[in-house]
Amino acid sequence: MEFNGSSYVLASTCIHPMKAVSNGVWQKDNPIHFSFPLLIIQIILVLVVTRSLAFVLKPLRQPRVIGEIIGGILLGPSALGRNKAYMSKLFPRESISILETFADMGLLFFLFMVGLELDLKALRRVGSQSLAIAGAGMLLPFAAGVGVSFVLRATIAQGTDFAPFLVFMGVAMSITAFPVLARILAERKLLTTDVGQMAMSAAAVNDVTAWILLALAVALSGSNTSPTIAVWVLLCGAAYIIFMFVAVKPVMNYIAHQSPDNEPIPEFIVCIVLGLCLIAGFATDVIGIHSIFGAFVFGLIIPKEGTFATHIIEKLEDFVSILMLPLYFASSGLKTDIGTVKTAQSWGLLVLVITVACFGKVFGTFIVSQAYTRNVRKSLAIGVLMNTKGLVELIVLNIGKDRGVLNDEIFAIMVLMALVTTFMTTPLVMALYKPARNIVPYNRRKLASDRSKENLRIITCVHSIRNVPAMINLTETVRGADKRTLRLYMLHLMELSERSSAIMMVQRARRDGRPFWDDGGAARTDQIVVAYEAFGPLSKVTVRPMTAISRFDDMHEDICGTAEEKRAAIIIIPFHKHLRVDGALESSHPEYRTVNRRVLQHAPCSVAILIDRGVWGAAQIAPNNVDHRVAVLFFGGPDDREALALGVRMAEHPGVKLHVIRYTADLDIADLPQGFTTQTNSEGFTIRRSGAASSHYFASVEVDPLKERSMDEDTITDVRQMGKESRDNVAVTLEEVEISDFKEAITEIGSSNLYHLFLVGRSRRPSPLLSALVTRRHPEYSELGPVGDVLTSPTCLASVLVVQQYDPNQTNVPFSTKLVESSSKPEKSEKQDPSVHDQKEAANSLRAVNPADSPV
Repeated sequence: MEFNGSSYVLASTCIHPMKAVSNGVWQKDNPIHFSFPLLIIQIILVLVVTRSLAFVLKPLRQPRVIGEIIGGILLGPSALGRNKAYMSKLFPRESISILETFADMGLLFFLFMVGLELDLKALRRVGSQSLAIAGAGMLLPFAAGVGVSFVLRATIAQGTDFAPFLVFMGVAMSITAFPVLARILAERKLLTTDVGQMAMSAAAVNDVTAWILLALAVALSGSNTSPTIAVWVLLCGAAYIIFMFVAVKPVMNYIAHQSPDNEPIPEFIVCIVLGLCLIAGFATDVIGIHSIFGAFVFGLIIPKEGTFATHIIEKLEDFVSILMLPLYFASSGLKTDIGTVKTAQSWGLLVLVITVACFGKVFGTFIVSQAYTRNVRKSLAIGVLMNTKGLVELIVLNIGKDRGVLNDEIFAIMVLMALVTTFMTTPLVMALYKPARNIVPYNRRKLASDRSKENLRIITCVHSIRNVPAMINLTETVRGADKRTLRLYMLHLMELSERSSAIMMVQRARRDGRPFWDDGGAARTDQIVVAYEAFGPLSKVTVRPMTAISRFDDMHEDICGTAEEKRAAIIIIPFHKHLRVDGALESSHPEYRTVNRRVLQHAPCSVAILIDRGVWGAAQIAPNNVDHRVAVLFFGGPDDREALALGVRMAEHPGVKLHVIRYTADLDIADLPQGFTTQTNSEGFTIRRSGAASSHYFASVEVDPLKERSMDEDTITDVRQMGKESRDNVAVTLEEVEISDFKEAITEIGSSNLYHLFLVGRSRRPSPLLSALVTRRHPEYSELGPVGDVLTSPTCLASVLVVQQYDPNQTNVPFSTKLVESSSKPEKSEKQDPSVHDQKEAANSLRAVNPADSPV
């Protein structure tokens, strides 16, 4: 083979094989003249280019395959390959066969994983609706592809074999990329909705049918075009499939049952499975069908019950998807020359191919979907989803080009068609369809002033097993007395990745697009779920463990949506940092901070952030052994009242002693607001800053300062009365402390080692006292409020729970340094009287935010 400026062609001269490894630069060997060092350089180059493009396209919600396709094209003769020095040095013709061998090996195992993802039992359960959608989504585009093939053969594909070309074009137009579709649906939280299930079921049927037709096309496109040979190839292929299902499938069922669900797969079983996968690929290659068919069929017959298939995928997916599969895109890109599409005729044919491909797939699917759903948007969304191409399309096209069915120009046109149709899928689906939520209204969205007789419902979120002991022990204290049942919903937050196993987890962990509790009685292997389910009966708490698998960008939607659906009164989320050995806080995953801030912004109920310092140990504490000292630091305001209400409920537990510290100051309230500055932003909102040197911004909102102060006094009076009467055996004490230096006072109580847990308000709408005391504080963690921010100091020894009370006027307000609520303009009399205006500003001050924090 030699490079002719656009692609590799057969050369008349012999290609001398490259030696495997060099002797090193000290012996004057150039590493890129040897196959193994050159392969390493090629792999690194492919990874850098494809991953960089995937990162750039991530904000556009594009699947990684788009970046990989574009990266492969850029590495080939369409872009960088126009430099002959680049091609001769980095992709010489002697190295192409080695690169393609590695790429085909990765492709073989990828198709094996695709077979592992497809459950044939689920396909047999597919209803008439999905079958009809799959049929229409296959027949109409296939017919359209055959029609386009006549146009192409009359223009730029003259002399090609008629039958193979028609079949290849029909399959290329009608196929749906099942793996890419699954990832798009998972990212848009549609995988387990009715639209997602219909699209996945139809795509699975479509895929299996397309692979059968592709096998026919491969058989027809062999070097020997005799019909007898093609028939023998098809008969042997059918015999292979029958043998795999009749003879090999029972063996794989036996092997799968030898591997318990709650234990790792033994090494020899993994060896057997991978060896059989290679043998299956070899068998179909011997028959005359591409080796990927054998691996795909072998993946289909592996049992999907239990976790055996998932464990096998986990063994393979990182190495195959990250390292080997991108080489296939590079190999494909080396065959793609966009420069061949240069004439007006070629561009016209490109537009024709894209139009026919989209129309055939979308319209055919839409007609049948509309007949069943009677919903135009839903039907269009299914049609657009079924039009996803991606890697599977490239496989078909590369086989066609390798078999000599597709020339360079048609190959480039079809690759561009696959790129365009896949690129448009996500934005079109986002614009067309968003599942409706039938949320039942409820009133118990906070704890303060709560008179509801309903069960208390709590959402606790965990990032990993590290968060579990603290969350369970905190829940035990919140359980309080047995007057009302506590219903606990646990959300295990996990990032959605491109891995195949992640998609399978989403299918198991979601129902109708939301996390759900599976009570099917299946064996529990997740340590987090096991811990929570053990806690429930022991503490007489109803526990519902769930898993939320999302991108960090929209993980808060799962949390807030679940809270709304489950009618939760409070959401408890872990702080994004955990305790180090030296007492400092270390970030476990910075993205969780953004998630926490968005939950605070959008939550339909009260929210609490737990800073765990491990004072309760690393294990669950039995209810009879609970002995916790809890302190509420009370400055006043709605968030502080909510923290106090939570503390009072904790005090109902016989093992919890609650101490309320109310801070006061010998200051003239009328003088507190001096130094406040006012500015109006572009949206017409008023922003008030609490001092020229302060980093705290407070947004104004219409409140009655006298009413707020009265509510604070009533709350403290109830606590004082509770302490005197020891009502219901509640251990509550009250202490009033005069404060002069805010940071010193909070730091002193935090390092006192007197308490296990501090409850503080987030102080979005702080009292005039707190507004004045924090005017010159620069917050490091604005989402914790001024008090919680001070308690993140390494000198603080206790855990901290920062509470934000639900306020319907503050939900969905942008969380930024200019976070404000619209308020009425002051009356003229207030403008004329500075003291009245300043007092109103102080009483209405809200939410401290660090200007260094970027808006969410």
